[in-house]
Amino acid sequence: MGLKILVAEDEAIIRLDLVELLKESGFEVVAQTNRGDEVLDLVKQHQPDVAILDVKMPGMDGISATAEISQLQTTAVIILSAFSQQDLLVQAQEAGAQGYLVKPFHKGDLIPAIETAYARFSEKRYVEENTSTPEESAELIKKIAHAKAVLMDDHDLTEGKAWSFISENALADKSIEQVSQAVIEGTIAPQKA
Repeated sequence: MGLKILVAEDEAIIRLDLVELLKESGFEVVAQTNRGDEVLDLVKQHQPDVAILDVKMPGMDGISATAEISQLQTTAVIILSAFSQQDLLVQAQEAGAQGYLVKPFHKGDLIPAIETAYARFSEKRYVEENTSTPEESAELIKKIAHAKAVLMDDHDLTEGKAWSFISENALADKSIEQVSQAVIEGTIAPQKA
């Protein structure tokens, strides 16, 4: 995908392993830190596509940093935690995170989490930029969700790949809404490999 990633993790070994894993997977790590209170400045400076933030860091926790990043509306956020507690997940979502990973994680968990978080962020931004009322937003979200469900169920795509298929097909001469409707009707579908 070639996405630009920021990594904020206070444990040096985990941060270095994560950075190496991201680079091996084709991502560009544009910044890294061990402090939560440096995250916002790094996001503003490097404009990453995705920020991966540990929950517990010196200076500022990952949930608070996520809330500040979300106000910028420029970067998707994935929260890392050693705990899979429901209240942390809810806090992360309320702060604006698009993904949540429990440590230790594997490459097989990380890459789909990044793809999904970035897709959800891109979709949210598209809806906000292309609708003017809550009713329009709700209708477009519903149509995109239906189209993604068709692609995921009938064509075995991940959520991230389903959004990519819809948005890439909209680049030509159709809107996201038109492509979503065509996917629902079955007139546009991914090519069989």
